[in-house]
Order: sequence, then structure tokens, then C-alpha cells
Amino acid sequence: MDTLKLVKAAKKGDTAAFEMLLHQEKAKLYRIALSYLKNEQDALEAIQETAFRALKHIKKLRNPTYFSTWITRIMMNYCMDECRRQQRISADDSSLQEIGEKEEKDLRLQMEEAVQQLEPKLQEIIILKYFQDLTIEQIAAAVNRPTGTIKTWLHQALKQLRQALAKEGNDHV
Repeated sequence: MDTLKLVKAAKKGDTAAFEMLLHQEKAKLYRIALSYLKNEQDALEAIQETAFRALKHIKKLRNPTYFSTWITRIMMNYCMDECRRQQRISADDSSLQEIGEKEEKDLRLQMEEAVQQLEPKLQEIIILKYFQDLTIEQIAAAVNRPTGTIKTWLHQALKQLRQALAKEGNDHV
């Protein structure tokens, strides 16, 4: 059966004729989708979506001789929409990341200011533990104090930091 007869049959609701038309166009549609979306999985999804849209709107096709052009246009429109959607998602993610980085910097500054308000021995313990990533034993050896004393000082320092940060509105720290 030639393409024109298949298109006319598909417009009348013949899904088998539509499947045959789609089979003829499948390779071309795949190449187009792959060139836009750069991903095999997304290209296959684009073919599926294009087939759905074409089947849904086949009765609106005015001139059956332009079926190939018509379905290609549906594919291109879908791919362009998908590319815009992916760019928007990417932009949203990066702006959220920027907001998160700013909040992290603000929190870090508040934390550093709070540490500066501690007495010197507690400052030293916090810096060694959380900024230098030393263990309690390593800190004890570095400041020549028993591990129990280091634990007590660390507990006192953390308590004071929590109080200072709570006053500034950072209850979640």
C-alpha cells in the first residue's frame, strides 16, 4: 500500500495503517531526536511522544501528501520543547545551588564569628577538631592535656557556640 493510501486510512482511524506509516518514518525521526537530545533514551522517548501526538491529531492533517513533513515537524517541536525544559531545569538547579552556597557562606561566617567569641583554649579545641579534623586523642597530644579534659572543653565550647548561634537565629545548628 502506498503512503498516500496509508495516510488516508490512518485519518479514518485505521491504527494498523498508522503503525505502518510510523514504521516508515521511524529511522528518520530517531536521527532527528538524537541530533537534538544527544541521548538515546531521550530520543526513544521523543519517538514515543511524537507517535502519540501524531495519532491523536492525525485527523487535523490537511494534505496527506505532507505526512512525512508533518510528523517531522511534530518531532522537532517536541525536541525543542524538551531542550528548553532541560535548560530551565538546569538553570533552576544552578540558582538553587548558588542560594545554597550563599547560605553556607553566611553560616560559616556566623560560625567563625561565634568561635572568635570563645575563650582561647575553647577556640583552639574547636579549630583543631572541626577545622583541622583532628581526633580527641590527637588534640590531647597536641595541647598536652588528658583526653577527658579535651572532651570537657569540647562540650563547653559546643554548648557556648549553640547558645551564641541561637541568639543569632540559627537554631538548626
